[in-house]
Amino acid sequence: MRLHHLTVTAFGPYAGTEHVDFDRLGAAGLFLLHGPTGAGKTAVLDAVCYALYGSVPGTRRADLGALRSHHAPADTATEVVLDVTVEGRRLQVTRRPEQLRPKKRGTGHTRDKAVSLLAERGADGRLRPLSRSHQEIAEEIGTLLGMNRDQFCQVVLLPQGDFARFLRADAEERAKLLGRLFDTRRFAAAEQYLSAARGEALEALRDADRTVDQLLHRVHQATGGGEPPPAAPDTPAHGGDRTDAVIGWAAVARCAAREDRERTALATAAAESRHTTARAAHEASAETARLQQRHAEARQRADRLAAAAGHVADLRHRLATGRAAATVASALDLREDAAAEVARTRAAEQAARERLPAELRGAGAETLTDRAHTARRESGALDAARRAEERARRLRGEADALDTAAATESTELDTALREHEDAAGSLRELRDRLAAERRHAAEADGLAERLRPLRDRLAAAREAERTAASLPALRTAVDEAREASRAAHERWLTVRERRLDSLAAELAAGLAPGEPCAVCGGTEHPAPAAPRATAPDLAEEEAALARHEAATDHRRAAEHDLAAAEARHDQLRDTAGDTAAALTEAESHLAAETDAARSAGPAADRTAARLERIADHHGGLGRRITELRERERARADRRTALTADLAEALDEIRRARGDAAGVAEHARALEETADLLDTAAAAVTAAADAASRHKDADARAADAAFRAGFTGPDAAADALLPDGELRSLAEEIDAHTAEESVVAAILGDLATARAAELPPADPAATARALDVALRELRAAGAAEAAADGRSRELDTLSDRLTAALRRQLPLRTHAGQVSRLAQLTAGTAAENRHRMRLETYVLAARLEQVAHAAGSRLHRMSAGRYTLTHTDARSGRARSGLGLRVTDAWTGRDRDTATLSGGESFLVSLALALGLADAVAEEAGGRRLDTLFIDEGFGTLDEDTLDEVLDLLDALREQDRTVGIVSHVPELRARVPARLEVRKGSEGSTLRHHAAPLDR
Repeated sequence: MRLHHLTVTAFGPYAGTEHVDFDRLGAAGLFLLHGPTGAGKTAVLDAVCYALYGSVPGTRRADLGALRSHHAPADTATEVVLDVTVEGRRLQVTRRPEQLRPKKRGTGHTRDKAVSLLAERGADGRLRPLSRSHQEIAEEIGTLLGMNRDQFCQVVLLPQGDFARFLRADAEERAKLLGRLFDTRRFAAAEQYLSAARGEALEALRDADRTVDQLLHRVHQATGGGEPPPAAPDTPAHGGDRTDAVIGWAAVARCAAREDRERTALATAAAESRHTTARAAHEASAETARLQQRHAEARQRADRLAAAAGHVADLRHRLATGRAAATVASALDLREDAAAEVARTRAAEQAARERLPAELRGAGAETLTDRAHTARRESGALDAARRAEERARRLRGEADALDTAAATESTELDTALREHEDAAGSLRELRDRLAAERRHAAEADGLAERLRPLRDRLAAAREAERTAASLPALRTAVDEAREASRAAHERWLTVRERRLDSLAAELAAGLAPGEPCAVCGGTEHPAPAAPRATAPDLAEEEAALARHEAATDHRRAAEHDLAAAEARHDQLRDTAGDTAAALTEAESHLAAETDAARSAGPAADRTAARLERIADHHGGLGRRITELRERERARADRRTALTADLAEALDEIRRARGDAAGVAEHARALEETADLLDTAAAAVTAAADAASRHKDADARAADAAFRAGFTGPDAAADALLPDGELRSLAEEIDAHTAEESVVAAILGDLATARAAELPPADPAATARALDVALRELRAAGAAEAAADGRSRELDTLSDRLTAALRRQLPLRTHAGQVSRLAQLTAGTAAENRHRMRLETYVLAARLEQVAHAAGSRLHRMSAGRYTLTHTDARSGRARSGLGLRVTDAWTGRDRDTATLSGGESFLVSLALALGLADAVAEEAGGRRLDTLFIDEGFGTLDEDTLDEVLDLLDALREQDRTVGIVSHVPELRARVPARLEVRKGSEGSTLRHHAAPLDR
């Protein structure tokens, strides 16, 4: 991961927009972020973390609203933009937290939601949007970086205070920190899983034991409380010895139940035989008693039939009379219907006469019919008046049509008058526009002269953009040339230092016994320096110097090209005076004005043609107005003639209708009178016809009654019975006859007569004997069913018990294995000598890896004095495996990290932080971290130790890493030329870059 650019707006102490160019700061590999306390040095690191993870380190992440600068204007939005390369991909992350802003309309504030944007810069330098989703961006960044926010803050930002506390912390606190960095949750989850699995296995074993005990209890209950089952062992681990004894005990109980089932079956068969004999005796006694009872009841029924003989004779007489009267019923019905018809028609005749005028209420049917014909003749004489009404309606319709046409053409006339006036106005407007367009056409040449210099400026702006596009490649070439120059310089210094180290051997080669030394003048040479096989000579040193000078010349040429391109870009930008986009817009606007001026001539021709068309339309409207006014006068004359004809028709109608409201009403009254007379004549005729029919029906009814044997119709009517009563009489007589037949049959039956001669039967006694036999059979059957049920239940329970015992054994084995694993990972097993949990074991391995990486750096920074080592030793009751010791080569003893001084603690903390960075990066899949920050702690170092630390950081730079030191120690400003200075003021903090020299 390498940082390139950071832009913050209204963030933390920064009220405006500040830019951080990490590429420029990191050109020398090492830069200093400095400023007074509280100015905002840490806010730069917070902005990097917020851009990547959407939150800031430590407790500050609890309130993202506090990220907004209190110095910023209310309408300036808080925003962080980070340009970063991760895993070879150039990304741009933009974050805006949720914040309040003034409403665009009205007063008050509105809340803007948080915004996250992710884009990728392609090979052509253009940004391609990837996502606007907070969740998708978090997943993408987390996948590319391979570490969470806590790991990133601990590894990339390297807070020294945290590592100093880590050195003095106990094992539990170290475990918490390492657990967050290396994500050992899966091992803790494994411990929890095994602990839960142990509980589940033991619970399953207990369930199996309870099942076996329950089945044993049920088997014991099924045997009726016989021999108890074998006792359970004291511990579950020895339960397997009980299985064979339990199975044998269950087999014995099963055999005893089968023998009891066979014994009860024999007892049931004997009871069934006794029950069959008792049932046959009871059935014979019951049959004899039934026949004796039947004979006695038949004698009683015969006595009742003899007593009812007189009553049955009366019933037969009533039935015969009723049937004779039924033959006269139809004639009687006709007589009754005719009488009813006479009453109805006479009532209708009376009602019709009452509706007639008084002089006609006594008239006959013929007179009424004549008067109806007279009324209809008078109604027909009103046809001429009806035609007069039709003519009046037609005249009114024509008058209404004239009125409607008058209203329509009046509207048309008003519209034509308005259009005539509007056309006159349009003629005046078009004449003015024609004059303006002809003036505009004359301005085209002047606009073309103004367009040429504007296009020259636009060409300069576009060339400036092309020059700006080439600047990144030139800057990259300068960076590469500077890096090559620095490497050549370092190579030359290294060769020169190695040759200086080998000069003693060159001088020793010229020494001779007894000859004075050229350096010290001594004649004794006890230990002359031996030449080294790999020592460089003068030619190699000069070749390294030549490569360094060539690389310097190449760097200067690249810088010259970059400066020339930047100067050309500035010159073109000054010539343009504005951006290409703005000039393009101005050029387009002026070109449009020029084209419009040039097209004003044809537009004037079109306006003239339109003026001519509107003039013609104006003349046509005048002619139409004249025509409409002439038609209006003709309609007025026709309306006067229609009014006279209508008055004549109305006079004729008034004469014909008389006192009625109208001719139609008069005709309707005559028709109603004729209908009323016809109705009365018909009612008189119907009443006479009904009287004649009633007389005929009465004569026929008398003849039918005499033929049926009655003295007259009234006697036949009195003897007439309803059909239901006739059926009841017949049924009662038939029932009496049937009862006589049944009684005779019973008394004549031979079996019944013989039974009546026998002594009285006693079925109650045989029933009691049968009940005793049935109870004995039921008791025997119940005993057999109980024995059979016990036998079957014992068979089923024995099978279930055997299956439960077989399931119990593997559960017991599994519970033992899981318990042993759970105890081992929890650190409670006897084999775990260090009493170390699984998660602690993994953390100890990670800490050992970190200590190994940190030890080599500490050894170099302390000039070989200190070495950091890891120990599994246990201190007191704390967990083992997380101990750290510092070995002091001067004393040969190990020291606890808590005993280190301030400067020593910084050295060890820095070494530990760098080692932890390497370990976490390896844990994250070996991802390279090209940008690191070190926060504070340099003020505790002396000058020599500070040199060693800077040399170590230079070694990181040689690995193509950029290291940023966050400190306010003044001495570092002279030692680290590339600096990012934070300045604070009453209106907020600002940032200032100090460029690094080309060589170091």
